Amino acid sequence: MEVNDGQGKVEMGSGLCPDWSEMTRECLLDIFSRLSHEQRWIGPMLVSKSWMNACFDPSLNTIFDLETRFLSFPESINWWTPEFEDKVDSLLRSVVDRSQGGLTEIRVRHCTDRSLSYAAQRCPKLEVLCIKSCPNVTDASMEKIALNCLNLKELDISYSYGITHESFIMLGRNCQNLKILKRNLLPRLGPDLPTIVAPLDYLATFPRYGNIEAKIIGRYMPQLKHLEIQYSTLTARGLDSICKGCSNLEYLDLSGCISLNKRDITTCTSSLKNLREIYKPDFNPSIAILRRPRPGNPREE
Repeated sequence: MEVNDGQGKVEMGSGLCPDWSEMTRECLLDIFSRLSHEQRWIGPMLVSKSWMNACFDPSLNTIFDLETRFLSFPESINWWTPEFEDKVDSLLRSVVDRSQGGLTEIRVRHCTDRSLSYAAQRCPKLEVLCIKSCPNVTDASMEKIALNCLNLKELDISYSYGITHESFIMLGRNCQNLKILKRNLLPRLGPDLPTIVAPLDYLATFPRYGNIEAKIIGRYMPQLKHLEIQYSTLTARGLDSICKGCSNLEYLDLSGCISLNKRDITTCTSSLKNLREIYKPDFNPSIAILRRPRPGNPREE
């Protein structure tokens, strides 16, 4: 077969056209490292066996990030089903296996204790764990994270209501490098707040022990620099515990903490000399939310 290269005709197979199937593994790894997991899944992994094997290399599986994928789609009530959780668990377990213990970052939603315990036992180098909206992640798997992942630096357990303040104690005692904690809750029910896609019975289980969590954070996590506790039920007493215990805080998000007032926040945070950014509650909030039923359940009025 002849093609024109602009300077005349050459034959395919003459040596002038590269044979991609013969690229060295080192070259493949260099190229694939510039792609996301998703890009590798829908591209190189489907080309040939050698390319698929290269995609399984542990060096390409140190980060598992599905958060960008979740953000690219409208939130769905179907994400809260056991079937969807099984799919996420399967993906996470497969990346854990491919990493051969080298996984350092996990950003995922709707996983369960099954896959997270699996990751905790096999990935001691884990530094970042973002498990937002995981109703079936509990203290059981968080205990394994606390005991096995001592290098943890960032933890986001926002909207994961199966995790209680007991986990905070274990994490604070064992993960001395933890600098970022995100424990944001979903807005409580009211008529004018943004739409939230989540089962009604789950929304009703939001943690009500804001002051207990705040006291534990202040006592066991003095190294924190970044703390987000949106819509927590903590009062001035809880905020005072945080500010006294976490004196190195640089970032504090108190959005939606409606049990606080301006005076409470000013008084408690005055001791935080390194505080650079703070988000305060809206002191004239709207008061509502559009609720969605669990799939297959009748809408509750």
